[in-house]
Amino acid sequence: MTERMTRSKTGKTPSKPFNPGFVETPGRKKYTRKSMILNGDSGYESTPKPDVSRLSFTDAAKAGNGQITSNGNGKLSNGHVTGIDAHANGLHDRTNGHANWNANGHANGHANGHANGHANGHANGHANGKANGHVNGNANGHAQQGATAVSEMHEEFGPYDTSGEVEFGGSLGMSAMMIGFPALMYYMWIGAYFYDGKFPGPVEGESWSQWGQYMWEQIKTEAYPNARAWKIYWVFGLTQMAFYMLLPGVYRKGKPLPHLGGKMLDYYCSGMWSMYTSIVLALVLHFTGVFKLYTLVDEFGHIMSVAILSGFLCATICYIQAIVRGKTIRMTGYPIYDFFLGAELNPRLFGILDFKMFLEVRIPWYILLFLSLGTCLKQYEQYGYVSVEAIFLLFAHYLYAGACSKGEHLIITTWDMYYEKLGFMLIFWNMAGVPLSYCHCTLYVALHDPSEYQWPVWFTALLTVAYLGVYYVWDTTNSQKNQFRQEERGAVDERTTFPYFKYGKIHNPKTIPTARGNSILCDGWYGKARKIHYTCDLFFALSWGLITGFKSPFPWFYSVFFACMIIHRARRDIEKCRKTYGEAWVEYEKRVPYLFIPGVY
Repeated sequence: MTERMTRSKTGKTPSKPFNPGFVETPGRKKYTRKSMILNGDSGYESTPKPDVSRLSFTDAAKAGNGQITSNGNGKLSNGHVTGIDAHANGLHDRTNGHANWNANGHANGHANGHANGHANGHANGHANGKANGHVNGNANGHAQQGATAVSEMHEEFGPYDTSGEVEFGGSLGMSAMMIGFPALMYYMWIGAYFYDGKFPGPVEGESWSQWGQYMWEQIKTEAYPNARAWKIYWVFGLTQMAFYMLLPGVYRKGKPLPHLGGKMLDYYCSGMWSMYTSIVLALVLHFTGVFKLYTLVDEFGHIMSVAILSGFLCATICYIQAIVRGKTIRMTGYPIYDFFLGAELNPRLFGILDFKMFLEVRIPWYILLFLSLGTCLKQYEQYGYVSVEAIFLLFAHYLYAGACSKGEHLIITTWDMYYEKLGFMLIFWNMAGVPLSYCHCTLYVALHDPSEYQWPVWFTALLTVAYLGVYYVWDTTNSQKNQFRQEERGAVDERTTFPYFKYGKIHNPKTIPTARGNSILCDGWYGKARKIHYTCDLFFALSWGLITGFKSPFPWFYSVFFACMIIHRARRDIEKCRKTYGEAWVEYEKRVPYLFIPGVY
């Protein structure tokens, strides 16, 4: 059954719609915003309550008995421009990202601080560079009757989720995922450590109940969340938090947030210093005997249990504190659903540590890197040499962790950072799911003799060369996209962190303007295939499984899981882009017909 926000969940008595012909969304609170001037201090600490936020320019004028004049100025009798956000009528979101609200109760329609209703620096109230005050392609500044696609805010940022969309099967599906994935992690761990990499199951003469009891005994004894495991996991986590805030880095601006009046949050990016400082510190601890890195492999079960419990604990704290502090956004009223997707958009520590960026960059990929490094050190002590396959995985995980760290300043414009709330999904997945389920390729290499998975030298060399080539495409693709997004908002500087590729930035790129005022990049790699970065990610996942051979299914978990996820995500992205960008996206699909592989598919 589709979950909907009901009046009973908001505690409000239904009221008569304020305009004939408008149907009030059930349960949607109606607010009256006071006149105010937004400034740099008003955004993050105090969230302005939303007005009616999905009206076209014409509808906004009707709501206030005002008018939209040919020079683009909108003056409403009640002193408010109702429901026009930073994206309204395609006005560009650079610099201020919002319309100025004047103390006299009039909105002059300014965008980016320009007078007379200018949009994007063009005179006479032009929007998107159209002449004669055209709005959305209509002459004389008139907004087309009923054409709300441009001025609607496609990404909901109000206190309640009124989209009517249900993700992941709703509360039931999310409950199954919160139970099922930890269970799957334990199942794969038992298979890797106690069944020689095979699927666990009853042996001959063993009943299902006896087998279940055996599985539970392994979890209770070999995966008990002991004090040492808690210390290892949380000393690492707290150290990374300290590195985030204290090591050298750069500040970058995020995308304008409608629920904060268009404010762009500051993000502190110190990933490169954090990663290399962590590597040096880990090696010092290992070779001084203070902490042997292969302890991560030897005590994997205990650490995994701590990570799973920590994911649930942190998700619960994050959910409750958002409600207590009144920082909730897009709530449905269904506790399980809201707990899974999250309640707050940008929770921070001391105003500098952004928990979403911290979790997405440091925790999962650094753990994965140190598991591979620990495996290489373990092999050296055990065999006197390190297998080529272990070196390949260490190199692959180093490249991935390094790319996340050096490109940390670029991910702040991504969907996860801009739109996704911090809930169980992101918290658990980054604290436990990614690092301790994607790592089974490393665990297989660590737990088996090299002769069991050894490839010919020429094959490993060929795979390494191919991996480097695909990495170049992946790195420059993501850099091109995110550098373009940064420059759209006026950030023109380019970081040259290692490894640096000049092709990561396209000068004067070909673009397709959208009705929202921004543009679609259709140059560089995005001029060859629309989702080419997904293809690269899938190649990485397949390579991590392939290097271990075919004797165990668990190293291939990441490959299979990621393939399914990437297909779902690509379909979701395409639907969202078609809805958001309309004809501009259709034009992009015509210019770039290939989705994953240029010239093929």
